[in-house]
Amino acid sequence: MDKPNSAMIIKQPATHQEGRKITQYFVSIVATLMAFNAGTILAWTAPALPVLESANSPLNCNITESEASWIGSLAAVGALCGALPSGYISETFGRKLPLLALGIPSVISWAMKLQGTSLEMLYAARLIGGFTAGAASGISPMYIGEIAESSIRGTLGTFFQLMLTVGILYVYVVGTFFSYKSLQVMCGIIPVVFMLLFLKAPDSPTYLLKKVRCHDAEKALRFLRGPSYDIHTELNNIQYELDKASRQKVSFAKAIMKKASLKSLFISLGLMLFQQFSGVNAVIFYSVSIFQAAGSTLDPSICTVIIGVVQVIVTYFSAVLVDKAGRRILLLISSSVMALCLGCLGYYFHLQQKGEDVSNIGMVPLVSVCIFIVVFSLGFGPIPWLMTGELFSGEIKGFASSLAVTLNWTSTFILTKTFQSFLTTIGADWTFWVLALICSVGTVFVFLFVIETKGKSLEEIQCELAGKPYIPNNENDKL
Repeated sequence: MDKPNSAMIIKQPATHQEGRKITQYFVSIVATLMAFNAGTILAWTAPALPVLESANSPLNCNITESEASWIGSLAAVGALCGALPSGYISETFGRKLPLLALGIPSVISWAMKLQGTSLEMLYAARLIGGFTAGAASGISPMYIGEIAESSIRGTLGTFFQLMLTVGILYVYVVGTFFSYKSLQVMCGIIPVVFMLLFLKAPDSPTYLLKKVRCHDAEKALRFLRGPSYDIHTELNNIQYELDKASRQKVSFAKAIMKKASLKSLFISLGLMLFQQFSGVNAVIFYSVSIFQAAGSTLDPSICTVIIGVVQVIVTYFSAVLVDKAGRRILLLISSSVMALCLGCLGYYFHLQQKGEDVSNIGMVPLVSVCIFIVVFSLGFGPIPWLMTGELFSGEIKGFASSLAVTLNWTSTFILTKTFQSFLTTIGADWTFWVLALICSVGTVFVFLFVIETKGKSLEEIQCELAGKPYIPNNENDKL
C-alpha cells in the first residue's frame, strides 16, 4: 500500500484544464445501468399486474387488490433497506465494489420472477429487487459526482434520472410487445451487461486517496481524464481537501452540526421530499384516464409508452441544459409550472365530479399532463439526484447520501400506499390541489435555500455552503 505523500500538496492556485470527456461519459453511463435496472423494477408492475390478475397468471393463486398493492409497494420497502446502509458500505468498501456486487441479487430477483409460481416468492423477488434499486440510488450519484470534472458534473449527474426513465420506458415497450416470461428475461439481462462493462471501471479517485491508495488514485484519474491531462493538479486539490479534513477532524456529531453540513443536508432532503410529493406518480397513475377523457382512442399501454418517451427525451435535454442554464433556474421553472398543471387537473376533476360537461375542455387535462411530465423531467426529476452527489463534504457524504435516498424511497412508499385513500377520502380534485400547493411551497424552498452549483468544484460548493470565500489550496477556516 502506498504511504501518504504530503509533498503532493502544492500551495498554488489550481489551473483550469479540461480532460478527455468520452471516458467520463462512458463510465457514467455504465454506472447508471443500475439506475436503468431500478427503472425496470419500478415500472414492472404496469405490464405485469394485469397478467398476474388474469386467467393466464403464472401464480398458483388469485391475487386480491390488497396483494396487488403490496406487490407494487414492496419494491419501495426493499429500497429503504438498501438505501440505509449504502453510505456506510460505500465508505468502507469503496464506490465501485458495492455497486458492482448489486448486479448479483438483481439477477436473482429477475430469475425468481421468471420461475416463481407463489405469491411469497414474488414478494421476495420484489424486496430483493427493491434493495438493489435503493442501494444503487445511494452509491451511483456519489460515484459519478466524484469521477466527473466540474465542467460536466451537472450533465453526468443527470444520467441517473435519465437512465431511470429509460428503464421505465424499456419495461413499457417490452411489456406491450412481449410475453410475461420474456419481460423477466429481457430485464434480467440489464444487470448482467452492467457487471460485464463495469468490471474494468476505476473506483473513485477521492475514495482511493482517502484510503491512502495514491498510485491507484493516479491510475484511476489517468484513465478518466486521458494521457494528456495533468492529473497531479487535480490530485493535489483532492489531497489538500482530505488533509484539511483530517487536520480538522472532529466527531461525527460535530461534523454534522457544521453550518455547511446542516445546509447541504437541509437542501438535499428538501429536494428529495418535494420530488416525490410533486405528484408525479399521481399524474402518471391518472394519465390513461386523462388521455381517454381527451377523446383519445389509443390503447392504455400505448399511452404509457408515449409518457415514457416524453420523460426520456426531456430528461436528455435536462442533461444538456443543466451545465448551461444552471440547477436553480431549472428547479424553479419545474416546480412552478408543475403547480400550475396540477391546479388545472384539480379544476378539471372538480368540474367532472360536479357532473358538469367537460368534453369541451378535454384537451386541458391532456396538455396539463404532457407539460407536467416535461417540466418534471427537466428539473425535479434529475436534479435532486445530481445535487445529492454534489452537496455533501467527505466527512458526512456516506451518511447524508444514504439519508437523502432513504427519505426519497420512504416518500415513494407513503405515496404508493396512501394515494388511493386520498382519492377516496377527499376526491381527485382536492388531491391534485394539495399536490399543487406542495409544488408551490417547493418553488419558495428552491428560491430561498437552494444554491447554484453549476461549474463549481466540490470544494467551492462547501465554501459557499459555509458562507466563506473559496481560496484554492489555501487554508480556509473550519467549514
